Amino acid sequence: MGVIMDTNQSDSKGGGERGRTSNRRFSYVVARVVSVLHRVMDSRLVKWGTLGFGIASMLLVFGVASETMYGVENSGNLLAYWHIALAWIASVALATTFVGSALFLRYRGRFWSRLAHSAGELGFLLATLTLIFGSTWGKVIWNSWWEWTDVRLVTFLVVWFIYAGYLVVYSVVDREGDERYAAVYGVVGFVTVPISYASTRLWTPTFHETTLGNPTVSANIDPLTLVVSLVAATLLYIYLLGLRIHLHELEDKVLVRNATRR
Repeated sequence: MGVIMDTNQSDSKGGGERGRTSNRRFSYVVARVVSVLHRVMDSRLVKWGTLGFGIASMLLVFGVASETMYGVENSGNLLAYWHIALAWIASVALATTFVGSALFLRYRGRFWSRLAHSAGELGFLLATLTLIFGSTWGKVIWNSWWEWTDVRLVTFLVVWFIYAGYLVVYSVVDREGDERYAAVYGVVGFVTVPISYASTRLWTPTFHETTLGNPTVSANIDPLTLVVSLVAATLLYIYLLGLRIHLHELEDKVLVRNATRR
């Protein structure tokens, strides 16, 4: 009997030690990932790449790209390159909010909450600019600022409202323990993003055509100009994300310092 108890105790100690070792390894991996993300966002390559590709995008848009799209010749068509780039990077930002929220719910790391909220703020801003640029371009192509019959427009507006709600929820939660509510919202709310981008395949589009995998698409878009604009928008997003996370870190330090003084 004593032998059995000793064996059980030994197994229990061994399991506990293995668990602690696993937790230490996981903590090390998480720390490394966070460190890599910080280095990427702070790197000079991102900063100078943002500037370089941004200038290249402007030169290509105004110097190479055609002003004729969908059979309509108007300089306002050039907005399409930034409208598409903004829409793409808005989806990346909102996907980052989803990932950061999910990781915060799973591991409770403060960095993941900062990442989720910072990306959510940028995603909302980028979605707003997407709607503004798209509406202005729509006036040129469709002779209308807005069309409620277009599924892409309506579903993207839903995304905009969902993430406006996310920012409201985050602003009212307690930083000490209630951030999980905002994280749950960030995970569940993301379902609207793929629905919006797949809307032209799920329902019959009125104005927006399905572009990927559609050989009959009639838009006259220069591929090089679009790719450079997408890269410029992506680098700008990474740079701004790094700045916003740093601001979050400073806010947390101020809160901690004020709390210790009381």
